[in-house]
Amino acid sequence: MKPAKERKDAPDFTLKDADGKVVHLSDYRGKVVLLDFWATWCGPCKIEIPWFMDMQRKNKEKGFEVLGVAMDDEGWEAVKPFLTDLGVNYRVVIGNDATAQLYGGVDALPTTFLIDQGGKIAAVHVGLASKKDFEDGVEELLETPAAGTERTALPATIRPK
Repeated sequence: MKPAKERKDAPDFTLKDADGKVVHLSDYRGKVVLLDFWATWCGPCKIEIPWFMDMQRKNKEKGFEVLGVAMDDEGWEAVKPFLTDLGVNYRVVIGNDATAQLYGGVDALPTTFLIDQGGKIAAVHVGLASKKDFEDGVEELLETPAAGTERTALPATIRPK
């Protein structure tokens, strides 16, 4: 996990989900986001996706979202049946080379970014990481407000009664 001062902004993008709705990463500002670049043919991706489904289920109410970026050349033709078969419970968009370039060129799949509430990249995992690494990172980000999003206590003299 990068220290808060060293985190860089996660590049915004505009992609479409399975329903054709436009998705901007900036729509998720204020939430902890697990941004996963993956493909249906990727073996390690198939291992991680059920973990991400579980994390989405456990942490959605705490301000956490998983956002999948499918990098399949066949697009929705390959991705929709895959999502249906697995019962994926989080939003997925179709990515492209331009999206991958925004993130420094995604050369290996899966590549997963943990993004804090302030929209900054807190961690990057290239290739298969352990479930515990993801869970620990998500938990840490949910417990630690991003810089500029923390709430400050009112001084005792003006505290509401």
